[in-house]
Amino acid sequence: MAAVDELLSQQGSNPPVSTGLMQFRSVFIAVFLGTSLILAAVLINRARPAVETGQPSADFVRATGRCASCHMQETGGIVHQFERSVHAGRGVTCLDCHQVLDRQEPLDHRGFTITVMPTSQNCAACHATQYDQFLRSRHAAPAWAAVLGSTGFSEDVIAASELLHPGAVRRAPNPLALLEGASASEVGCQGCHDIGRPNLDGSVGKCTECHSAHSASVSLAREPATCGQCHMGPDHSQLEIYNESKHGVLFNSQRASQNLHADPRTLSTADMSVPTCATCHMSGLDGMGFTHDVTERLSWWLFAPISERRPTYLQGQAEMKTLCQKCHTAPRVEAFYEAAETVVTSTNEKVQAAMDLMAELADEGLITAEPFDASIDFVFFDLWHYYGRTAKHGAFMGGADFVQWHGNYELLAKMVEMEELAAEMRGLR
Repeated sequence: MAAVDELLSQQGSNPPVSTGLMQFRSVFIAVFLGTSLILAAVLINRARPAVETGQPSADFVRATGRCASCHMQETGGIVHQFERSVHAGRGVTCLDCHQVLDRQEPLDHRGFTITVMPTSQNCAACHATQYDQFLRSRHAAPAWAAVLGSTGFSEDVIAASELLHPGAVRRAPNPLALLEGASASEVGCQGCHDIGRPNLDGSVGKCTECHSAHSASVSLAREPATCGQCHMGPDHSQLEIYNESKHGVLFNSQRASQNLHADPRTLSTADMSVPTCATCHMSGLDGMGFTHDVTERLSWWLFAPISERRPTYLQGQAEMKTLCQKCHTAPRVEAFYEAAETVVTSTNEKVQAAMDLMAELADEGLITAEPFDASIDFVFFDLWHYYGRTAKHGAFMGGADFVQWHGNYELLAKMVEMEELAAEMRGLR
């Protein structure tokens, strides 16, 4: 450096040469400093543990917190959600869930090879029993097929699902969804029916619909509001019925004393003395086995226009009655079931009368086989799809107002409207 300074002083009267030497000095200093920094980085890196210098892995994430350090700046909410989760408390890392599995598309994410959207296959890596139970339920393939038919499913998935739910998956897309258009279907219908979507890796379903992606929470899945994201509204008003029922009133008044975080394997009536949706349909209470097949304890096809007993009627009813008897006496449970089934039978009769009228109009050539091309098609749909279902669900869930005013009253009103429309079509008015 001294030699450079001497040269510069000797050439002070010659600006062009001086300028060149100044540039040379700047380059020399930059190269010298750059080489020094690189050498220092190499020496420091050699001193780091192997877990930090090897190929990014779950151990690397666990040791360095690398995912959190970036995502705290970009999407801090998910970091805090994960930090409070049971997964985090048990040492599960981001890469454990975002690892690339069979037939998943890998993404190079800042040096990490991950899958951006983990599927139920990722969850099944640790929760295989729960995934297998889920596949047997109507939350799986039948949920998706109710809107989009068998679109996207492999033949193996369709065949397996049809064994459990004949006609529920090997079917055409829903005609009403087609008429309403793609945007209504994608943002509306699929917002709920996506729980049973076909994934590109061959798996089925979306566990995060109930458990949330980063909270992965059992307590969230036990919240009535979680089920109510989809099970609400005129065609399946379970959340509204629950909130009206004694179960719902008790839960809302005693929520603070309910242990929604209890381990499903040891859940007791001391933890949950008041039931939520999950308690009745999924939980293992006081020694009962818990399940992710939400149809396991059901005995009727209540969603159908004419409800029939499920093939597993006796088993489903026996299991639900066992659950009911954790809080109620056997005679009380039997009386409740008898009254509910009476409502189902009478509702079937009212819907059948409407179906008979539609069949007569079709035979007379006054309506076509095309869905929803006449006013009476919509009235008939409202009659069974909204009010028939509501009356039956209300009966089995303790919602008196939904059996009556949101159910039977509307059944009566819609039948009168259908008869008046039929008379006009026949030229009688």
